[in-house]
Amino acid sequence: MAIQNQHRVYIPTNARTNHYLLAEITPTTDFYKSFSNINCCYERIARELFSCCDELGLHNVHLLANDKLPVVRFNDESYQLETNKQMLFFYNPRYHEAHKAYYTENIASKKIRLLFLATGDDLRANSALFHSKVQKVLNNLQQQLFLEQPLFKLRDHQHLTYDLFAKDKGNKQTYGYKLRSLYPRYQSRQCNIPSDHAQMSYATFAIPVSRAIKTQFQTQINNRDFKQFYTYFTDLFTQICNTNKLTHGAMVANGAIPIIRNSSIDKNDGNQELQKLSFDIETDQVQIKALFNEDKLVETLHFVVVAAQHNNNEMGYGRFMNQVEKTIHTLCDELAINKQRQDLSVRFYQHISYLY
Repeated sequence: MAIQNQHRVYIPTNARTNHYLLAEITPTTDFYKSFSNINCCYERIARELFSCCDELGLHNVHLLANDKLPVVRFNDESYQLETNKQMLFFYNPRYHEAHKAYYTENIASKKIRLLFLATGDDLRANSALFHSKVQKVLNNLQQQLFLEQPLFKLRDHQHLTYDLFAKDKGNKQTYGYKLRSLYPRYQSRQCNIPSDHAQMSYATFAIPVSRAIKTQFQTQINNRDFKQFYTYFTDLFTQICNTNKLTHGAMVANGAIPIIRNSSIDKNDGNQELQKLSFDIETDQVQIKALFNEDKLVETLHFVVVAAQHNNNEMGYGRFMNQVEKTIHTLCDELAINKQRQDLSVRFYQHISYLY
């Protein structure tokens, strides 16, 4: 393989992209007192927010003051669903538009979040322009509402999702991605990001505990020896990551969805719906984690592979993703998975965050 190709990952042309920004305020009591009442606070922010977004052509924006974590996914139909801990947004960037506010009347939210969903085509190519427009909206809000600066914690999230088994289904066309780091990519497009920022890149995939897998591990499952079942996957995943020189990762099999954080900013935590995993990406030391409930068989095994500092280079994360794909293929080769019928969605994440 040519040196250039080693730093590209070849992804099916029908891969899906998502891009969104989340601006977060932690309001104080004095902040709420600066408005006549709590409802007025939310309504004023929403009015200024949506007015400025209309001017800048940001067509899918939401205000959330319900203390629920927003989760964004691609879907051909538009849905906004609430759980106890999450606010799920399903949308297709090509044609879904909305300006909505979600809050409980007269209840002071611990956090006020502004969610900006990218719309249109070529989201990755237009990501720097989208980010710059969001910065202009935040500048306007700070001026119109006389807010202190910096006030917002701004997080930029980009996802690239594709079926690892696309070729097995006859989808042969691919595109070579370098997957450059966000900071230099934005700087080259005149989108100014503070030097004091945090970045993370990682990949996730999930393996459903299908009937075929239950049959493959029939002895452990019939004996309700779920600890042995999970330990098999933990040991195999750890071994394959080590072979492919991947040092940061996790298997989550406790019924929760993993969310990834930098350990310099956030710590491990969890609830019934979400499992927060924090990684120190500055070190080369191995950080492979396993979280499972040995008393219960889950429906899905969730896996995470995090890019450490040594996985990033001037070319990007293409080589890292080739290592990830090799890891997943090796893992799946040990399992009863029909690649012609079953999808295995790989999701590559790039995040950058800073105070604004």
